[in-house]
Amino acid sequence: IIIAGGGTGGHLYPGIAVAKEFQKRYKDIEILFVGTVNGIEYRVLPKEGYRLETIRIAGFIGKGFLKKIATLFMLPFSLIDSFRILNRFKPQCVIGVGGYASGPLVLSAAFMRIPNVILEENVVPGATNRLLSYFTKKAAVAFEDTKRFLRNGADVVVVGNPIREEIYKKGSQKSDRFTLLIFGGSLGAHTINMKMVEAIDYLKEFKEKIKIIHQTGEADYSLVKDAYNKAGFDAEVMPFIYDMATAYANADLVVCRAGATTVAELTACGKAAILIPFPFATHNHQEMNARALSEAGAGEMMLNKDLSGRILADRIIYYLNNRSKIEEMEKKSMSLGKRDAASKMADLCEGLVSYV
Repeated sequence: IIIAGGGTGGHLYPGIAVAKEFQKRYKDIEILFVGTVNGIEYRVLPKEGYRLETIRIAGFIGKGFLKKIATLFMLPFSLIDSFRILNRFKPQCVIGVGGYASGPLVLSAAFMRIPNVILEENVVPGATNRLLSYFTKKAAVAFEDTKRFLRNGADVVVVGNPIREEIYKKGSQKSDRFTLLIFGGSLGAHTINMKMVEAIDYLKEFKEKIKIIHQTGEADYSLVKDAYNKAGFDAEVMPFIYDMATAYANADLVVCRAGATTVAELTACGKAAILIPFPFATHNHQEMNARALSEAGAGEMMLNKDLSGRILADRIIYYLNNRSKIEEMEKKSMSLGKRDAASKMADLCEGLVSYV
């Protein structure tokens, strides 16, 4: 199997979930990930024990004129790289998980008549998957509404958003101290980081009752870590959390963005959350995700434009003093969770390969 794409955790981790499902089914399976040297896959996959090969490609949508020209120049080389990888590895199936690295691989697989499928994690698909839907054998989506954005007549199957089994298998491992998990996606979120630093002053009188686990991204790591240390908080601050399963298991409350993979993980393990959707997400899909959880009673939505350190601190203190409210949100969150998407995705791929 080749799993192509990545760039961010929202694309990569569903691919890892599918890889692990295949490894449960076939002990001798060979799995190769294909991405770029600039994506999150370059540092995550070696730690996960997966082999990665890279191709020469960069992003196009939302880039400046010169970067777009550079990307167009790289396209022939990315296709050459892709054909070489496919000829050498000879996969029975190619899975595109989104992100610009998936485009050349899935397109090349289609030309070589290798069974292939794309996975779209968001309600509104990205440009790469929209284009690939004209060439791919099947498209797997997380939401029914996504079907209308892909090509007419595309063989589209709703499977959900694949989640790594360990994310929800650990269950709850809460301690006596109120544990707050904060992250803004795989690259961090500057706004959330800065508002949390502002919130420290309002949380000082509660610091003996609170433990903080905070993924900052690289840029804000030192600033945030120093702020917690100076205020005397028990805070575990990291640029990137590799063991999210333990972080979720320890958390009483999560403060985070509302990307599709994050929402799927929250509901799979039944976590209460303050959701702060990224305001510039394509088609505002993060606000739609956050609003859905909020209306279901599984989380609280706070818009980026309304966020302040004082407001964030007030909501954290509210949940600290109202644990029964967290328990209610956890039950609602758990009821929304879908844990079988990776299995459905593996079934779909097996169906494409008649001799599996």
